[in-house]
Amino acid sequence: MRFLGSSVLLSLLLQSVSAQGEEWRTAQSIYEFSAKDIDGNEVSLEKYRGHVCIITNFAKQEPGTDAQIKQFAKSYNAEYDLFSKIDVNGANAHPLWKWLKEQPNGRGTFGNYIKWNFTKFLIDKEGKVVKRYSPMEDPIEIEKDLLNYL
Repeated sequence: MRFLGSSVLLSLLLQSVSAQGEEWRTAQSIYEFSAKDIDGNEVSLEKYRGHVCIITNFAKQEPGTDAQIKQFAKSYNAEYDLFSKIDVNGANAHPLWKWLKEQPNGRGTFGNYIKWNFTKFLIDKEGKVVKRYSPMEDPIEIEKDLLNYL
């Protein structure tokens, strides 16, 4: 997939981080969240204010350590920000993912459940979910939507 303009692909990977309270329920945008990047640094998503973003998960496709994942992505010339593994479903889901799935445009066929890897959320420049894409969605369709928000 080709990304245009100021779009940013955030790869929030799956596995372990405990949910922190219920503050996520009152969030108005992704800018109220933070997550650990692939190097273990806490990053405020405020960093992406004014950018169109795609947030996606990689399910158990990435069984290695964060360092191994970073090296793997580098071997494919990945030019997007990678984040540490987190849960996207269940009681320990990262607060961002809980919020994404509860947004009016974030609900999928299975409601607030991420069924498989590569579920994608298109985020506008105001940090709001504008569309959710299934893992099987054609990247060309995503690119068309991106053009409307850049």
